[in-house]
Amino acid sequence: MPDYEKMYFHLFNAITDALAELEEANIGQAAMTLQKAQADTEEMYIEKVD
Repeated sequence: MPDYEKMYFHLFNAITDALAELEEANIGQAAMTLQKAQADTEEMYIEKVD
């Protein structure tokens, strides 16, 4: 069973990091942070579902 709490905290922390990057006008880095978090979290889910 996927560890939804772990996945939630992973995404929450990435969003927090992306918001900090946006405050510094690092739009590209913020987008990359969110995309990586999305891919990582999806991988966490897939690994536990199979």
